[in-house]
Amino acid sequence: MLGLENKITLYGFNNLTKTLSFNIYDVCYAKTKREQEDYIKYIDEQYNSERLTKILCDVTEKIGAHVLNISKQDYEPQGASVNVLITEEPIEENLIDESCNRTFWNKQKEKNEEILAHLDKSHLSVHTYPECHPDNSISTFRVDIDVSTCGKISPLTVLDYLIGSFDSDIITIDYRVRGFTRDIDGKKLFKDHDMTSIQDYICKDTLLTYDATDVNVYQYNMFHTKLLIKDISNLNNYVFNRDIYEIPPKERLAITENLRKEMIEIYSGVNIY
Repeated sequence: MLGLENKITLYGFNNLTKTLSFNIYDVCYAKTKREQEDYIKYIDEQYNSERLTKILCDVTEKIGAHVLNISKQDYEPQGASVNVLITEEPIEENLIDESCNRTFWNKQKEKNEEILAHLDKSHLSVHTYPECHPDNSISTFRVDIDVSTCGKISPLTVLDYLIGSFDSDIITIDYRVRGFTRDIDGKKLFKDHDMTSIQDYICKDTLLTYDATDVNVYQYNMFHTKLLIKDISNLNNYVFNRDIYEIPPKERLAITENLRKEMIEIYSGVNIY
């Protein structure tokens, strides 16, 4: 994994905005309407706003930032959203906007004594989207996470943590550096770290379990990576609330085929079948 330490001497503040969009899909086979409803309920329980808040606060800590403000919501009939404002450096309490709830997550859920300020475009957000296919008994769970930072901190360092936090069959990741800063000679810098691929920031063992494709536009500092799980032969990981050994071999084969078709279409972004 590559380092992201900023060794460039800058004139003034680092004005670059680094945004990571992390999008995962978990695909499942739930045959009956009751099983589909139970799957949605299970997902809502497993990834409610409270757990998602912990994930985002862990991300904040791992990138070296601090929580200023948290808003979260569970939706009916399903889904959840969390938004976290973050900061790099603390400032005096009298400068804090009174509308901020000053929430800070720790294991005891106690309020942190340090008060921190929101820097423009420094935030994390997550949204969940469970849904069921109307015809072929395939259900999907999508998670969208956006991590946007300014200054020296970078969201690329948390990719392995994010991938490990979810059961991910398909992953799409976008990373973009926007704006510019200046070195001490006044020269504009449109990126403060070398980069060739998002894959360079993902554990090699993780990459071995996926097929990966890059689409990068280097001149605009835009990077895109897609990953598709290679092995879905263990149906225990995909069939919801059923014993796969009670399913006839022919039906198991059909389930595997439908799962793979769904994944390929999501990965490709095209209705192929």
